[in-house]
Amino acid sequence: MSRPSTPRTPRTPRTPSSQILHPKNPTARTRLLHQFTDPPPHEGPCHHGTFSPMPHHSPPGGASPTLSPSQLLGDQASLRSAGSGSGSGSGSSRWPFMGGGKTTQALAERHGVKNPTLVYWMYYIPGLSWMGQYKWSYLLGDTVAGVTMASFYIPIALSLSTNLAHLPPIHGLYAFALQPLVYAILGSCPTMAVGPEAAGSLLLGSAIRLSNIHHGDSPEGNDVANGHLASVITATTGAIALLAGIVRLGFLDSVLSRPLLRGFISAVGWVIFVDQLIPEMGLQELAKQEHVTHASSLTKFFWLIRNAEKAHRLTFTVAAVAFSVIMIGRVLKLRFQKRLPSIVFLPDRFFVVVLSAILTYTFSWDTAGLPILGAISSGKFQFYFPFRYEHMTHFQENFSTAFLIAVLGFFESVVAAKSLGSKLDNANISANRELVALGTANIIGGCFQSLPAFGGYGRSKVNQATGGTTPLSSVVLSLCTMVCIFFLLPYFYYLPRCVLSAMVSVVAFSLLEEAPADIKFFLKIKDIQSLLTMLLIFVTTVMWSLELGMAVGVGTSVVSVIRHSTRARIMILGRVPNTKIFKSAEDFPEEIEHIEGCLIVKIPEPLTFANTGELRNRLRRLELYGTTRVHPGMPRFRVEGELGNVVFDIHGVTGMDGSGTQVLKEIVSGYVGRGVRVIFSRVPPRGSHVFDLLVRSGIVEIVGGQSHFVNEVDEALRLTEVPEGEIPPIEGDSLV
Repeated sequence: MSRPSTPRTPRTPRTPSSQILHPKNPTARTRLLHQFTDPPPHEGPCHHGTFSPMPHHSPPGGASPTLSPSQLLGDQASLRSAGSGSGSGSGSSRWPFMGGGKTTQALAERHGVKNPTLVYWMYYIPGLSWMGQYKWSYLLGDTVAGVTMASFYIPIALSLSTNLAHLPPIHGLYAFALQPLVYAILGSCPTMAVGPEAAGSLLLGSAIRLSNIHHGDSPEGNDVANGHLASVITATTGAIALLAGIVRLGFLDSVLSRPLLRGFISAVGWVIFVDQLIPEMGLQELAKQEHVTHASSLTKFFWLIRNAEKAHRLTFTVAAVAFSVIMIGRVLKLRFQKRLPSIVFLPDRFFVVVLSAILTYTFSWDTAGLPILGAISSGKFQFYFPFRYEHMTHFQENFSTAFLIAVLGFFESVVAAKSLGSKLDNANISANRELVALGTANIIGGCFQSLPAFGGYGRSKVNQATGGTTPLSSVVLSLCTMVCIFFLLPYFYYLPRCVLSAMVSVVAFSLLEEAPADIKFFLKIKDIQSLLTMLLIFVTTVMWSLELGMAVGVGTSVVSVIRHSTRARIMILGRVPNTKIFKSAEDFPEEIEHIEGCLIVKIPEPLTFANTGELRNRLRRLELYGTTRVHPGMPRFRVEGELGNVVFDIHGVTGMDGSGTQVLKEIVSGYVGRGVRVIFSRVPPRGSHVFDLLVRSGIVEIVGGQSHFVNEVDEALRLTEVPEGEIPPIEGDSLV
């Protein structure tokens, strides 16, 4: 009996690129390729199509020269020589900081990059880039945007510092005076507006109160000690962000899920809104007497309902009117911005601040029980180094708070940066450089006792809408804030504190208003898991604390990521009748035919220690039930001993680590030990890392040599029809 053999497709040798461009016997196709490498029929550039000869001189305007195909082929040689370490030492001296950047060096020199050191520094210090390409036409828009933001957000900075961070108002102004200036030099998003945020300020204030209580002081403490503690927390926040940027952890912006962030941000909005109702109703003293100040927001909410009749009428009226005016202005801007773009310049918050202060002074509302801001010392920028040994206890106690502020600030900043983009050339937005810029800004801000500051999407949209194009708008914002610090603070003396609370309440409302849209979307797509995640984080934050809510959220997100990465995404395949097409037997059961005694398993991902733990169980389920969608408690559906061949389609296995290789070997050994033949199809090329691991681990030897490794699934099925002992070996089948 003659043993049948499986025909093998001969491998086509790779044709060198020189033979492709200059063939000995040109065909119609190679003649066209040959033409565009010959000298052009006339001097100068021509535009006859894709293969037109390119100009040999640099185009005007400083643009990079267009390279001919022969030059592009030359690039490959340059890269190979660069990778092998060859090259002149003079080239390396021009790139003193490009560690491992020989490829960059070779390409830059071939493409005629001038002053490579400056190019390098312009990437890591974007301020050098936008200053170099600044146009006078940007100046008016940047100036107007900076002044407009100052009129909007200086009052909010006073509110965040006073009502959320429990610090003197000037600490909020420091955050607008210093951090935007640093970010303008180091930040990668030109229109990002950096400043204090409600969530970070609330976390800072909560940490200050808890620290004061822990050390036996009153929750409010004193202004000097609170300022030093704010310095430590802000600088620690910056150090965490800076370190994360240096070690390139910018990819973590994809780790926390949208439901997690939405649930936590909504809870923060609720907490802030309820907290501000106490000063807006004039019940601060009563809340202190009944020790409600540090209770959960749910407890405060019910306490406010019980004591609503004790509210101070004048205080509540002023707060309600201020809140209404700001909300009406906000709604009008959203509704009429497209038809009347100039409406974004309406300084509603500034108007409320000025008018309320004038009315309080005119009618002496402060003598009628309306709390006012009072005297604020002007012109104080005091340097205070936060990383002192005596603050080690504060550093240890508040590290978790600083970490949460850094995480929240980073995620909001990166989302804003990616959404805003850039109108400037060569503005490459990078999450890692954002971390470095924000970290450096907050370290410097911490040295002057400012609030933590990060990028905000709403504030940055105002910057863009009012004409901001470059970071100069942030510089103008910083300069306006400095003018306010040195000269204008005495004029805030009669500003009612309840007006500041009303401004913070508007911010809290903006944090809450996006939740309904997300809830509606998740209901529409029936994503119950996302809704439950949002609800869990919201309830935990509202009923217990911000720290616990964020911890539960991060833990939930990390568990979800781990679960997703450890799940083996294997599928069983079936053949479409009378074709060589294979589809998922679980997704298209009516379109495919099953091959009796054969299990075709597709592994569409690299095998690592994370996902191979479940691989064995899922393969066992396929063997018992023919699908992975059956509960493992069900009795066996398939007849024992029915399986005779297993075909692994490993086209998607682009990599394997030691653990993945070991588990795969154990699975293959188990099949072979039970008399089941194993064949691998769509195998990575011989000599690749994956195939080398298959050889070195002994898997190739266990299955019967390289003859059990074929190029197509259809070829593997034909091989299953050949008796095991009659499969011809491959020439040169060496397993060494």
